[in-house]
Amino acid sequence: MRKDYLHKLSTRLVTESQGIAVEDLNVKGMMRNHSLAKAIADVGWSMFTSMLTYKCQRQGKFFVKVDRFYPSSKTCSECGYRRKELGLGIRAWSCEGCGVCHDRDENAACNIAKEAMRMLQVGLVTAPGIGVAAVGGNVRRKLGRKVSTTRLPAKTEVSLWISPQPVS
Repeated sequence: MRKDYLHKLSTRLVTESQGIAVEDLNVKGMMRNHSLAKAIADVGWSMFTSMLTYKCQRQGKFFVKVDRFYPSSKTCSECGYRRKELGLGIRAWSCEGCGVCHDRDENAACNIAKEAMRMLQVGLVTAPGIGVAAVGGNVRRKLGRKVSTTRLPAKTEVSLWISPQPVS
């Protein structure tokens, strides 16, 4: 049931978006917390990210893993002010730089999206399928039902434009 749900969710997310950015979590370290280990294992994070990865590659969309040490929760998504400390129990906080009140998870999501865009612009990550043209001879399916027809590859050119402002 979990695998089916993860397949359906990952397919929907990839088809509805231009790309996916996730935070590279230390799942093995989180599993050491015995009170949370079962809940973390039930989520199937590793399986979910691998599904997202190959589905993004198939559709030519980018998939970016932001480093786990990037301070996504501590950094204000509006002005860039970074708090020195932010305990796990604090779910909302006000920025000392601009005064905006942030929900911890929403703020982290905005910062992860901005960092992924920065990584793509700088060239630290190349999006699968971007700038790749399929040129060659006949292409046939290797697995599944045999098909008597031969498919010719289509030449595709895809460009990626990243907005400097996050889309609301």
